[in-house]
Amino acid sequence: MGSDPQVEHHRLLQRRVKRILFPTSNHAVGYYRREQTIDHRVYIKPDSRYGVSKVFGEALGSLYADKYGMEVFMMRIGNVGPRPIDKRRLSIWFSPRDLAQLVSIGIDHPGIKFEIVYGISRNKRAWYDNSNAYRLGYQPQDDSEVFAAEVLAAEKPATDPIAEAHQGGVFCSAEEVPNPAAPKKGRRK
Repeated sequence: MGSDPQVEHHRLLQRRVKRILFPTSNHAVGYYRREQTIDHRVYIKPDSRYGVSKVFGEALGSLYADKYGMEVFMMRIGNVGPRPIDKRRLSIWFSPRDLAQLVSIGIDHPGIKFEIVYGISRNKRAWYDNSNAYRLGYQPQDDSEVFAAEVLAAEKPATDPIAEAHQGGVFCSAEEVPNPAAPKKGRRK
């Protein structure tokens, strides 16, 4: 999807596209604290410019659904891989076979207008209430907990309190820059 919805809509109509599956990201809501459980209806809280780009895609998808009647399936993907690689990913891990199942639902489920679901497996440590995906028939087969003991044993001590506190992890602190409007500190002589 480009930045001009009318031009893109015309292109999609010419190709007879009826449904869009958009891989959005957990970073669209990454500034929620880790102790919070959130669902697909939460207010967006991007954790980075990358997260903002995904929020833009979600907003554009909503426009396509409402204005042009397209079917739009948004997957806020956690982290896809054969296994979670750290403590944070124990909460957001998405196994390849669960990804395949959720993509199939996004393609085949009848009656989708605009849906947001979380692309995660059935993780015991999940930060997301994924009941909207379950409502559409998603039945994830995997849980990151089978890897938890090994992952936690290898985990290094946390050194970034901002990353440790928020669901987006290092994305919440990676772009941290000083506030240009803040009062200047005294200069050295």
